Amino acid sequence: MRKALTLLGTGLAAALALTACGGGESTPSAETSLDPAQPVTVTVGASPVPQAKILEFIDQNLAKEAGIDLTIEEFDDYQTPNIALSDGSLDANYYQHLPFLEEQEQSKGYKFEHGAGVHIEPYAGFSARHKDIADIPDGGTIAITNDPANQPRALKVLEAAGLLKNIEDDSSVLNLTDEQNPKKLKFEENQPEILLPLVEDPKIDLALINGNFILQAGLSTEEALVVESVEDNPYANFLVWREGEGTPAIAKLDELLHSPEVKEYITKTWPNGDVTPAF
Repeated sequence: MRKALTLLGTGLAAALALTACGGGESTPSAETSLDPAQPVTVTVGASPVPQAKILEFIDQNLAKEAGIDLTIEEFDDYQTPNIALSDGSLDANYYQHLPFLEEQEQSKGYKFEHGAGVHIEPYAGFSARHKDIADIPDGGTIAITNDPANQPRALKVLEAAGLLKNIEDDSSVLNLTDEQNPKKLKFEENQPEILLPLVEDPKIDLALINGNFILQAGLSTEEALVVESVEDNPYANFLVWREGEGTPAIAKLDELLHSPEVKEYITKTWPNGDVTPAF
């Protein structure tokens, strides 16, 4: 079952018209067997694409035989799924990577556990003004996330493209030195879910976008000027649940997320690398 939760109103709708992240890795308990005749309901929060799509595949093809009944709730932002997991509205969520989860636990006090990485959605930079990343001018303006966990990731994409230098895991637009930013790029920070419309802003030379929002808008990294490498990428998304509450049903769901069937589904659905299995 899939339930869409539109939390950002017309702002996200406009973005779509224009066009994830802590607790230790854990194996939840599977001591109690599950009965397909009496499936256990698991309510999971997820970003619409690709996470909810992957969960839908499991729900339609694998869950019933495994003895679980998935309820999928979609979220259009990066804060509410962890709030809902913490307050018990969700049994698990699937939308975030380790650096994001660690930042959330530190800043919000959450007590979560997580499974192994399932997939990677590469970050990418888009521009309506330029056709090549080499065309980004000195003093150009870059639209970038204000999320402290994902901002270093975005800066590393610029580093890989040759626009910045020596980016560290704790780098931010506020502490870049002249040596790190030799082109004297300017940055416009914004919430990740509303960066996509800035691609069309005439003041913006490049907008760095999270992979799930790229997919949600019907775009592909093939259209981007620069794309994050998936090699040795630490930003794999995984299943997250409350600490000490890794039930047999959650264990089974995590197992299904790492099944050969899911791996094949990901590679066939996104053959161009917009989504890549992490297992």
